[in-house]
Amino acid sequence: MKDAMIMSFFNVVWDLMHRGGPVLWLLLGLSVVGLTLILERAWFWLSTNSSRRLAAMQQMARHLREGNVAGAKALAEADGGVYGRTVLALLEEKEVSEATGTAIVEAQRGVLERFMPILTSLITGAPLLGLIGTVTGLISTFRFMSDKMMTVDPRGVGLGLSEALLNTVAGLAVALIVLFPYNAYRAQIDRTLGRLEVLVAAAIQRTRTGKPAGSPADADNRVAVG
Repeated sequence: MKDAMIMSFFNVVWDLMHRGGPVLWLLLGLSVVGLTLILERAWFWLSTNSSRRLAAMQQMARHLREGNVAGAKALAEADGGVYGRTVLALLEEKEVSEATGTAIVEAQRGVLERFMPILTSLITGAPLLGLIGTVTGLISTFRFMSDKMMTVDPRGVGLGLSEALLNTVAGLAVALIVLFPYNAYRAQIDRTLGRLEVLVAAAIQRTRTGKPAGSPADADNRVAVG
């Protein structure tokens, strides 16, 4: 019974894909690509902005403000993510200015925005590709009607219209599937960039205020900024 239901499902899917034509197969491939990238980005953001890493980021910011270089470096090396790499880059600089901090933050933008241009292209391109399928389906319908002017076969007309409508729906579906995760990931990028700027500001604030180091052992390891 279960095998029969599975076979029936695949037969229905195959029939729909056959009716949709080559454009529908292309949209199916794009949907697989989109879902794969969505899952990859979901895993990345769940890992990057987990509660543990956000707590570590706040701890690193506090260490930078207090001049506790050893503590900030230890947390950064244990983190291994964008926050840790940013802190390590700040500690490697002899002088951390606003320009230097901006450059360090921008160096992490590529990691944060990975695959986002592809998702953008899917959102805008899938409906247009579906529209191409719609047009080709209508062309097939009109061609069939012109060839059968005297006796129009409703089945032939229906096949052309189904190709047009299936491609329209598929193009919109692919765009909608990608759109909502894309907006969520864009919000995560903005929040993460803001947190990276907090780390930079903490390093700059430390020397501008001239606070003493967190412990005597760290007195020689203060972060210097211009």
